[in-house]
Amino acid sequence: MTWINTVPYDEAEGRLKSLYDRVKGPDNNVDNIMMSHSLRPHTMEAHMTIYKYVLHHTANQVPKWFLECIGVLVSHLNGCGYCFDHHYSGMARLVGDATRAEAMKAAILSGARNPFDEAQTAALAYAEKLNDRCAEMVQGDVQALRDAGWSDGEILEINQVTAYFGYANRTVLGLGVNTEGDIIGLSPNNSNDPDDWGHQ
Repeated sequence: MTWINTVPYDEAEGRLKSLYDRVKGPDNNVDNIMMSHSLRPHTMEAHMTIYKYVLHHTANQVPKWFLECIGVLVSHLNGCGYCFDHHYSGMARLVGDATRAEAMKAAILSGARNPFDEAQTAALAYAEKLNDRCAEMVQGDVQALRDAGWSDGEILEINQVTAYFGYANRTVLGLGVNTEGDIIGLSPNNSNDPDDWGHQ
């Protein structure tokens, strides 16, 4: 599960139990990445808040499947199999076409950009540079996204998803979080209610 002690759902009390009840999925399943925060419930609350607002908020304008795709790319770049598996599953579900999703996955793994259009390719290039060489970012990197057709609000979404996955990947990799017992691909899909953290 993780390299540090965690509190299972059945042993949780107080604030932790109420947070578990908000994030749980079927059969009281709590994703291991969330359970890794169980000794400090306030950090779980912070994590879920930024995750929900950055990736699953109704005010986002970038298609949710593509935000998930950015997360899959960043997780691949960081070698985070946990986040890669979870968010590839979510991306594939949202794409709704297994063949297309597999082509996207193959492109991410190989560094190709064949299934993606010009705007998506520009966004993925931005995410890759921000993740791998953040100190080298220049104003021209944002202008390249504008030139590809992204609005400044959409650029902010792309930036925030990239940054969030850097945080999530380092949480997972630094604490040895694995997928044992997880139900792969669940997410808080009710974008219309930012306070609904339930995983389904």
